[in-house]
Amino acid sequence: MLKGRAFKFGDNISTDHIIPGRLAHLRSDLPELAKHVMEDADPTFACRVRAGDFIVAGLNFGLGSSREHAPLVIKMAEVSAVLAKSAARIFFRNAINQGLPLLICDTSLINDGDELEIDLKSGTVRDITSNRKLTFAKMPEVMLNILDEGGLIPYIQKYGDFRL
Repeated sequence: MLKGRAFKFGDNISTDHIIPGRLAHLRSDLPELAKHVMEDADPTFACRVRAGDFIVAGLNFGLGSSREHAPLVIKMAEVSAVLAKSAARIFFRNAINQGLPLLICDTSLINDGDELEIDLKSGTVRDITSNRKLTFAKMPEVMLNILDEGGLIPYIQKYGDFRL
């Protein structure tokens, strides 16, 4: 069970919003780059987010270049999941590979600051603040296993192959 606060963003949050292109020189210093996560969408995000919190967005989250660093720095900021109405396919794949859950659901009823509780196995989001329950498509077992191990590389290192 994941629990934290919602940080609400709009549609079309690109990988440049997640990790500003002007900070590309920090790619070899990911902890420093993580201090700037979401800076171009909300300059105060990195200093306000706490371990376990969620990014909640609209349509087309993660569009743009296929930077694997984008979901990684979100994870390094200790965001426990991203919820969005839709996401760029390559960003979705990179997020799962990095061990960051990306949940596709209707986020329109979630407000900035709402307390959320998410059960990845049952596919439910409980908005504690508004007392609403949302659902998202249940993830395949292999995807849940990859997330449980912290990403694709730790999963392959542990099991050597995909196990179902």
